[in-house]
Amino acid sequence: MRRRLITALGLAFIGLPAIILGGIFYYLLMGTFLIGAAWEYVHMFRAVKFEPQIHITVGGVALVTLSRMFLPEFAMPVFAATILVALTYHLIAYERGREQAALDFCITVGGVVYIGWVGSYLFDLRNLPQGGWWFMLVMFCVWLGDSGAYSIGRAYGRHKMAPRLSPKKSWEGYIASVFTGLFAGGFYVYVYTTFGSLHSDITIWQGAVLGLLLGALPTLGDLGESMFKRQSGLKDSSDVIPGHGGFFDRVDSWIWGAAIGYYFLIWFII
Repeated sequence: MRRRLITALGLAFIGLPAIILGGIFYYLLMGTFLIGAAWEYVHMFRAVKFEPQIHITVGGVALVTLSRMFLPEFAMPVFAATILVALTYHLIAYERGREQAALDFCITVGGVVYIGWVGSYLFDLRNLPQGGWWFMLVMFCVWLGDSGAYSIGRAYGRHKMAPRLSPKKSWEGYIASVFTGLFAGGFYVYVYTTFGSLHSDITIWQGAVLGLLLGALPTLGDLGESMFKRQSGLKDSSDVIPGHGGFFDRVDSWIWGAAIGYYFLIWFII
């Protein structure tokens, strides 16, 4: 726990200025996590003898995220071109004798779609008007939900939530995540509309509803990444972040949180 906390404080020291400044600084922060997650994703599947193309997967995630952040009008053509290049590569691999080339293609595309395209909602969220505030609202709920689940689940977890996917996750921890997220959303909106510079019509109740969603649903992102790890026989996607595992271990719930938060905000608030 101590190691985990020290690493979290270090990440906050680096990350908060990038979140506040936005632009290239924010891209370098989040792009590093997403591109690193793509690299780990490929190696997880290679551990069980699949052969997703690492340059197309990692390069595709890099290009998709860059275009979504800085040139959104080109994002869809870049995304489509990446998928077509991937198919071309795996067609050639099959012709050269790779019998599982079709499955390899699906894994390559899965990484570009999930980590690259869906993960890019982290950039769409920050690019909203007052995007720094909205990003912090969404991630504050996700992070506190994760912390509540970890702390309560570790101390009081008795009933397994998904024993095959993640044996340490409990229903007690999940309920703590939901209530922590709900409280965090309402509290954040109250503080930053009362004492901060967030100018919006969002109400405390809307913040609480958003927090509830962000406490309840991003757990599925965590379980999804656990599914990939179970398939590959790995405990963590890597050990690059002390006490936290790998890049993918960190962004699994962020990806869900960013997509959910972005659509909640543009549909109901902005």
